[in-house]
Amino acid sequence: MTAVAENTRADAGTQTDDAPGAVASFEVTLKIRRYNPESEHGENVIWDEFTVQAHGTDRVLDALHKIKWEQDGSLTFRRSCAHGICGSDAMRINGRNRLACKTLLKDVNPDKPITVEPIKGLPVVKDLVVDMEPFFASYREIMPFLITSGNEPSRERIQSQADRDRFDDTTKCILCAACTSSCPVFWTDGQYFGPAAIVNAHRFIFDSRDEGAQQRLEILNDKEGVWRCRTTFNCTEACPRGIQVTKAIQEVKRAMITRAF
Repeated sequence: MTAVAENTRADAGTQTDDAPGAVASFEVTLKIRRYNPESEHGENVIWDEFTVQAHGTDRVLDALHKIKWEQDGSLTFRRSCAHGICGSDAMRINGRNRLACKTLLKDVNPDKPITVEPIKGLPVVKDLVVDMEPFFASYREIMPFLITSGNEPSRERIQSQADRDRFDDTTKCILCAACTSSCPVFWTDGQYFGPAAIVNAHRFIFDSRDEGAQQRLEILNDKEGVWRCRTTFNCTEACPRGIQVTKAIQEVKRAMITRAF
């Protein structure tokens, strides 16, 4: 290969914003709520601003990566799959619970600083990381598994499509806590199960193969169970999977009443 050919090949792999077909870039500022439990100056909570170069296809998670990798390695947040499946990067973005990996920067008004905070109602460990144990404790309490009696089946437990459709919506939960941490009752009542636990109870209560519905309904009939829901629809709006959370909670309430009589 000649030197001219090498230079031509190298130039072809380099694009700027002025090059044909290049994706235009823009500057965006993130205003992040920082929490350091070991601060030497007594300022455990501060707000930091970072400006990064972004493209229209970039997500909030991409901007957080740039900040951590290029500006401040101490910035702490959770993320894993980066495709809206694991649910680990739930946070408050411009005052709303969202997944950072599913939120495009251009969709959250990049002309103004984008505020990023940890989800509410759970203890903050550091920066955008919260302690999820209270959330998972409620999840475990509703027994999120199939309860059956008798011997193990010798073949698959058959279920009709209509029976499967009855609880299909609530099988989509990824346990990101976006719904639960958007609930005003959960913020103020540390004993409330929260929407996510009720949604996962719904998934088994209406499963035709399950025999533990009555047990779950008794658990959720507690004073901190479904009756604490105030139907504000915050949970439904916050769910990144589009689950009709408030509807599911109302169906559990209805099942409680109809089975009682």
